[in-house]
Amino acid sequence: MAVTELYDLIIIGAGPGGLTAGIYAMRAALKTALIEMGAPGGQVNNSDSVENWPGEEHISGSELAEKLARHAQSYGLEIISQEVVGLEPALEHHTVRLANGDSLHAHAIILATGGSPRKINVPGEGEFYGKGVSYCAVCDGFFFRGKTVVVVGGGDTAAEESLYLAKLAKRVYIVHRRDALRAGALLQQRVKADCNIEILWNKVVTAIKAHDEGVYAVDLKDTQTGAQSELPTDGVFIFIGFEPNNQLVPAGTKMNADGYVVTDETCLTNTPGIYVIGDLREKYARQIVLSAADGCTAALAAAHYVETRKASDVCELPEALQSQAL
Repeated sequence: MAVTELYDLIIIGAGPGGLTAGIYAMRAALKTALIEMGAPGGQVNNSDSVENWPGEEHISGSELAEKLARHAQSYGLEIISQEVVGLEPALEHHTVRLANGDSLHAHAIILATGGSPRKINVPGEGEFYGKGVSYCAVCDGFFFRGKTVVVVGGGDTAAEESLYLAKLAKRVYIVHRRDALRAGALLQQRVKADCNIEILWNKVVTAIKAHDEGVYAVDLKDTQTGAQSELPTDGVFIFIGFEPNNQLVPAGTKMNADGYVVTDETCLTNTPGIYVIGDLREKYARQIVLSAADGCTAALAAAHYVETRKASDVCELPEALQSQAL
């Protein structure tokens, strides 16, 4: 028989946002479970170095993830290593279904499943992620100061990140599959006016090459002639889009055109008791510190929501039973 248990709060996803939510939920004395099928810390585990986490001038992604997890568990947070296959909202309690057949119930849910950068799916991309391949210029651009980098993409993000990298790198090559950028007119003007940026039109990356010291080149293919070439580079930044991991978001939840969940300032969705934080939520910027801030906000809001519900449930009991419930 599948296990059924009632929690005050269930957090789905153990990235920086989910772990921070766990810390604040436990401090609020909520009966809480955090569910994560992978290693606690999420994508931050894949970063060789993090230098924009307040209070840490330099820390590896895996070390930061370990510290966050250890902090959360120091309060007795229950972490369940399972895959969540379904989330079913209801008026009384929300239900979380696990791949092993168990079902858990909670007054409130925090979805912290994050998102994933779109991949170009070429040899070397996955193998060298965090070792010369990056999806975040703000996170990793500093490591390429005075070096040569390749930016893949042609939209607003690719243009913005190229301009940021041009302040640090010796040379920035934008590799774009078409003969015109898709970025806004003003961004295009700035990119084309920057003497550190060169656009390689009608090109796609077909492979990323690396040795013991990291990435050293990319293979290119001309989309019009089919001609092959090799371009030396120290790093590859890929900006062809970002996909929210919204598979568990219940039907009827308000989302924007790109699939990010729309919430209020407390990270609450349009379904009472269901909160969305981190990279899954519609927001201006996506940084570790902002995910952690979302986790704090949602956990505090969830604590208030749960307390209100419990008080309401007690008030509905016969007077003789109210003291027992309290």
